[in-house]
Amino acid sequence: MSASACIFCQIARIPTTTRLLYQDELVVAFQDINPSAFRHYLVIPIEHIPTVKNLQRGQQHYTLVTHMLNVGKSLLQQDAAQSNEHRFGFHQPPFNSVDHLHLHCLALPFIPCWKFIKYSSLGPLGGFIQAETLLEKLKPSQFSQI
Repeated sequence: MSASACIFCQIARIPTTTRLLYQDELVVAFQDINPSAFRHYLVIPIEHIPTVKNLQRGQQHYTLVTHMLNVGKSLLQQDAAQSNEHRFGFHQPPFNSVDHLHLHCLALPFIPCWKFIKYSSLGPLGGFIQAETLLEKLKPSQFSQI
């Protein structure tokens, strides 16, 4: 997919009207246009990776997702310190809305409260996967570090 066809590639690579909350050589972060919580940010890689299904176990993607999570945690600590609960995760196909990997960073409560359904695991059907759970799946095996 070209940068011109992917809305998140446009935000990450081409100056747009989207106000970036954070940016470095790997990721950018911005507010979700349709927030589901008190604070709702997205952290996306600049590189086009379609979905969590395209991530591979190993150091490269483990490091990327760890960085995305650290950026999201830092933003919510700055902007939503009064929130007692944060949630970080990814929608899995076919439940993702944009085919460009994006981490949802939510400072609860959900607004409206029924939105929690959208950010829940559906077990074997997929749904929402917590960032920490995804990191466990991406963690490099001990054998690859020898």
